Amino acid sequence: VSADPSACTDVELLAAIVGGPKQIEIADAVLSHFQGNLHRLHQAASAELVSIPGVGESTAARLRSALVLSRRLTMSVSNLADVNSPADAYGFCLDMETFDVEHLRVIVLNTRSKVIGAVDVYKGSANSAQVRAGEVFRPALQRNGTAIIIAHNHPGGDPTPSPDDVALTRALVNAGKMLEISVQDHLVIGHGRYVSLKERGLGFV
Repeated sequence: VSADPSACTDVELLAAIVGGPKQIEIADAVLSHFQGNLHRLHQAASAELVSIPGVGESTAARLRSALVLSRRLTMSVSNLADVNSPADAYGFCLDMETFDVEHLRVIVLNTRSKVIGAVDVYKGSANSAQVRAGEVFRPALQRNGTAIIIAHNHPGGDPTPSPDDVALTRALVNAGKMLEISVQDHLVIGHGRYVSLKERGLGFV
């Protein structure tokens, strides 16, 4: 690997994780298996990885560890980062593109629209009948936040908001008014794209 990893190809970076005398060959086989699609690799389970020629349990474990670490890095929030647009908020949700079940994330903002926390409060189906407002607003209350942005993923990859997504948004916006915590937006995360319900006027009228 080059002293500057940013100058390396995907195969070279993957080979550094794989290690061993056949690292380039194995890394190439892994990328070929996923047709060069890093998103698919990010989603891969260990069982699929070990089905690739040259990838044993230990190599699969190293790959999975690197993938988990990258998710945690994406999830880690730099305190006092500015969020002034849906695109800014989306930057705190990139790891959600790889989740195979729905997660509901709450991004907490202070009075200057700076991020002071991001918490996944639900895992599994997150619809208006199951989500409790208290759970959604708790991260803001604990951090003295004045606003939140909520985000959830569609594991199928299509971020088109469902009627239930709109109903959930409307319910949380109304609850936020009672708590004096503004719901700034609700993002639906798909594969490589997202939808802002605020921009579409869904649930915010």
